[in-house]
Amino acid sequence: MIRNGLSAFALLLSATAVTPVLAQTAAPVAAMPAATPAAADAFVEQVQKEALDYSIDASRIAWVNATYITDDTDALAAKSGAVGTEMAVRFALGAAKFDGVKGISPDTRRKLDILKNGLTLPAPTTPGAAQTLSDLSTKMSSAYGKGRGLKDGKPINGSDIEAAMGTSRDPAELKEMWVSWHDNVGAPMRGDYAKMAGIANEGSRELGFKDTGAMWRSGYDMPADDFEKLADQLWKEVEPLYLSLHTYVRAKLNAKYGDAVQAKTGPIRADLLGNMWAQEWGGIYDVVAPAGAGDLGYDVGDLLKAKGYDPVRMVKTGEGFYSSLGFAPLPKTFWERSQIVKPADREVICHASAWDLDNKDDIRIKMCTKVNADDFTTIHHELGHNYYQRAYNKQPLLYQNGANDGFHEAIGDFVALSITPDYLVKIGLLDPAKVPGADKDIGLLLRQAMDKVAFLPFGLMMDKWRWGVFSGAIPTSGYQKGWDALRLQYQGIKPPVARDETRFDPGAKYHIPASTPYARYFLARILQFQFYKAACDQSGWKGPLHRCSFYGNKQVGARLNTMLAMGASKPWPDALQAFTGTRQMSGKALVDYFAPLKTWLDQQNKGKPSGW
Repeated sequence: MIRNGLSAFALLLSATAVTPVLAQTAAPVAAMPAATPAAADAFVEQVQKEALDYSIDASRIAWVNATYITDDTDALAAKSGAVGTEMAVRFALGAAKFDGVKGISPDTRRKLDILKNGLTLPAPTTPGAAQTLSDLSTKMSSAYGKGRGLKDGKPINGSDIEAAMGTSRDPAELKEMWVSWHDNVGAPMRGDYAKMAGIANEGSRELGFKDTGAMWRSGYDMPADDFEKLADQLWKEVEPLYLSLHTYVRAKLNAKYGDAVQAKTGPIRADLLGNMWAQEWGGIYDVVAPAGAGDLGYDVGDLLKAKGYDPVRMVKTGEGFYSSLGFAPLPKTFWERSQIVKPADREVICHASAWDLDNKDDIRIKMCTKVNADDFTTIHHELGHNYYQRAYNKQPLLYQNGANDGFHEAIGDFVALSITPDYLVKIGLLDPAKVPGADKDIGLLLRQAMDKVAFLPFGLMMDKWRWGVFSGAIPTSGYQKGWDALRLQYQGIKPPVARDETRFDPGAKYHIPASTPYARYFLARILQFQFYKAACDQSGWKGPLHRCSFYGNKQVGARLNTMLAMGASKPWPDALQAFTGTRQMSGKALVDYFAPLKTWLDQQNKGKPSGW
């Protein structure tokens, strides 16, 4: 499951930026003194003071809007977002005034770059632009939260339709759910999205960027074009593994549904893969599991139910993993203030996220937890955000973030990789006598690959689409065509019915209306395996990599905390080196993890057409 972690300062740099109480009375950028190193230092200090002053109330507004969607909380969030956006743009414009000034300390220069590069949707200085941008963002995000699809002709909410897509094996029902969700949620926001993209591009150009996509790609301690090259290079490393998986899964779907539903060649029908967006395919593992080896002997969701777990106990178990590494327990307020289950009496955004409301210890998660394997994994992931937030809370405010946004997502993901049979035995969920033998390794790896590997092209093409929208390579008149083309190019999938330009399928994915950049999730899928392999090496693990659990290893925890505590204070290669010993991001650890599976898949695929 793909999630996000929110801290107070991160909210400032997002489309739903939080409100600075002092923003309307603070000195405008135009009144700044001459650009000198001393002025840069003073500017950064003033920025951090203003941001700290507003952050708690502003974060609370965002929290209440996400957990209690009404017209009133929408209005509060929109107003808050407008003022916050204006403040963030003012900071960015102020930081840009120091471009080219010599003698500025490396620390201050890094903070200036964070201010200039960290915006998600910058509003131009045109009067009313920030309010319009915030209104559009709030409207689309809330529309998504209230979205409904159809199942058997009856309305069904987003959380429930996601679950149903993973369990239904009726192609007609799957098509109904897929089409209704995309038509009802995505299509109506097409015009608003185009307006929002146009306004954000104006703001990005005022900051000196070619467009908003270039600004997004500039936040990785390297030039924007170099980051795109890095992303493409990482994809090329892992693409052969994805192609092998795609070929295998297509054949299994053809065998189950027949040529009329899924052909033996060409792309896979998007609604057959157990997920509304075909981003993770674990929901159809039963369809593709190899005979014998495919039966792992246990299902985590069944184990949880058999032991009487409820959502709160699931979160307590996730906390226990981090405690076993030496991290302090979560604060009492976490349990009092988090939204762990979906309230029965109101509309909320169920999309799971982790929050830090006061830059100290008011950390929370927001989930609509169900007792199943996916949410057990998601809990470990979301808590990774919270422990990261707490580890760097002694850093200056501008450094209270991940080394890059992919790091923040990868922490919980690599911990969740450690949900192995060995870990499940240690926490009393799995009977030692039922631990799968080596003959089940292919099944274990295939089950992981159906989520981890299947996700890789989706994780990349989400922002490839937006980069194209922002640059104009994908025109407003070709939003749907551009989306379908990228889905076909990278994922090898196609929609179950023909789509035209009255549709807007990108909007049916949360991160598009919420304007959450997505390259972070692609990076996280790469980084988590680098982190995992490093942790397993440090713990002295000698068996197959995919069976490693570093649960209970305080040495791993101490070294991990060293990296987490750095926050964004150093370039990400420094943070990567602190934990893994290397400065290069690479897909090699992921490829190594799945190497036995790749060999097996290629054997199964002999004589079958590859690609689409």
